[in-house]
Amino acid sequence: MPIVVGIDVGGSTTKIVGLHKNEIISPLLVKANDPVASIYGALGKFLSINKLQLKRIERIMITGVGSSQIYEPLYDIPTGKVDEFHAIGKGGLFLTGLTRAIIVSMGTGTAFIIADQNGEKHIGGTGIGGGTLLGLSNKMLNIRHFDDLIEMAQSGNLANIDLNISDITKDRMETLPPEITASNFGKISDLATKPDIALGIINLVFQTIGMFAVFASRIYQTNNVVLTGNLTNVPQSQAIFDTLHELYRVNYHTPHNAEFATAVGATLSTPKEML
Repeated sequence: MPIVVGIDVGGSTTKIVGLHKNEIISPLLVKANDPVASIYGALGKFLSINKLQLKRIERIMITGVGSSQIYEPLYDIPTGKVDEFHAIGKGGLFLTGLTRAIIVSMGTGTAFIIADQNGEKHIGGTGIGGGTLLGLSNKMLNIRHFDDLIEMAQSGNLANIDLNISDITKDRMETLPPEITASNFGKISDLATKPDIALGIINLVFQTIGMFAVFASRIYQTNNVVLTGNLTNVPQSQAIFDTLHELYRVNYHTPHNAEFATAVGATLSTPKEML
């Protein structure tokens, strides 16, 4: 069975998937600071886990910021470089079965792509993302790992952090319920605990990403938004996106294997360069 391998090479993590007859095979993540080492490490792990020989790999498609470090075919297998934004768009649609959507790639920063049957287009982005989460939690809480931040936030209370509409007016606003945030960290209290601050940081990041997605959906006239990338694994994000859905009737989709969407999209893409 010929297999197409997609590899998404990030700054600190590399993701790899196989695709055979539209079936995803063994999505894996490898952490390494050196992109070349992580690519070969991910490929070796993929082959080992699936007990595959190199001759079973039809081609390898690589994308992401670290792909610029690769100058020759991997193990003499036909190897192509894929535009990351095209891969994000294709992967998001493939994993959801949608034909048109805003695809949001939530990594260190956040990218927004409009994707449909006519292709994929990068429409913008924001520096708010995973880097923001870790940077703020490091500086404010001395927390340097996602899992620790997520665990700490579980008992947090946003009432000690954020200023809500109900805090600034007693009148009912037509488009904004009283419990909606008016200002992130706008009411931080001296009594705020570390869990409160952790939850406030998470709320700040995901509300910003979610609202950017709302604006993009309005501009490109689609109610479907696909969430991809590592930040889809932050459990507190779901309630935030649910609230935005209720407010703006935007459908936020988080597909299975969402963190591997870009690698999946790479397997489906036409390379911009064959090595």
